[in-house]
Amino acid sequence: MMRQAGRYMAEYQALAKRHPSFRERSENTDLIVEITLQPWRAFRPDGVILFSDILTPLPAIGVPFDISDSKGPVIQSPVRSEDQVRELVPIDLDMLHFVGESLKLLRNEIDGKATLLGFVGAPWTIATYVVEGGMTNTYTNIKSMCHTAPNVLRGLLSHLAQAISDYIIYQVNSGAQCIQIFDSWGGQLPPHVWEQWSKPYIKQVTVPDFSCSHLFPISLMAWSIVSRIKKECPHVPLVLYINGNGGLLERMKDTGVDVIGLDWTVDMADGRRRLGNGISVQGNVDPAFLFSPLPVLTDEIHRVVKSAGPKGHILNLGHGVLQKTPEEAVAHFFDVTRSLRYDTLFQGSVAEELQPVA
Repeated sequence: MMRQAGRYMAEYQALAKRHPSFRERSENTDLIVEITLQPWRAFRPDGVILFSDILTPLPAIGVPFDISDSKGPVIQSPVRSEDQVRELVPIDLDMLHFVGESLKLLRNEIDGKATLLGFVGAPWTIATYVVEGGMTNTYTNIKSMCHTAPNVLRGLLSHLAQAISDYIIYQVNSGAQCIQIFDSWGGQLPPHVWEQWSKPYIKQVTVPDFSCSHLFPISLMAWSIVSRIKKECPHVPLVLYINGNGGLLERMKDTGVDVIGLDWTVDMADGRRRLGNGISVQGNVDPAFLFSPLPVLTDEIHRVVKSAGPKGHILNLGHGVLQKTPEEAVAHFFDVTRSLRYDTLFQGSVAEELQPVA
């Protein structure tokens, strides 16, 4: 379950009072392991997700950041010029030792009883923070760079893609068994713009773009995350999640990932039909259903599973667990999931399960 560790849990809230800095909680090995294991001990999900943040690797490439309680992530010197892109450094994985140490400890702790998942941000999504200097509702700076400074933006995205590829391999070598790529803000782009400015840095086969070769050596051009990971870690499933991806599904199919996460605004049956049978899906219960009466939540879980069909579906939320979500509801979600029996759930419903639900 996305964001299964965190603010909704009383145990996490108590720990956060003792360690009020989010950077400390997400960059201290002992705290990472403890927070990661909290939902596993409480609910016994079949996936254990590393407690971290998509911005965690930024200091390791030369982009320091802070986290403000009121503003969220803050980058004091946004990267918007050729000189600033040149100043970025190859990712220093030694600076991320706490990630590797945590994954190794977690892998031993769960001892094969669950799958250990790592995650990263997609180049475009990471770039939105690096260019905008933090959170934004408009993305005007980075969107305008697509037209006013395209070579600078391509150089930044290529550098991020290389760093993220290294970071994924580091997570896998440290014990992660599956990686989710979050292009959280890719859905803020028109589909044809996402196709040009985000997809090439994710997809499996990327044509090098030599127009920005004055920024970086040709050997660093247009790094493709998926193609490299599939070459070096072919056994590791890759999940791609884009918030607001209803207009992008067909364009996401050939990125080379194994699973596409659907947010809750996409009808599951319609999403399956649009994606076809060649790729698995994840999702997509609306996190708000966890605030509903438990029988309503049960019905929604059944509806989503039946709409997804009997094969190639990872049941999950369509977004992360919301703050103040009742822990009882999270426990119920996992209890219902464990109780599902496909032979009875799909009995007599094969013909209708792939029809959109009104």
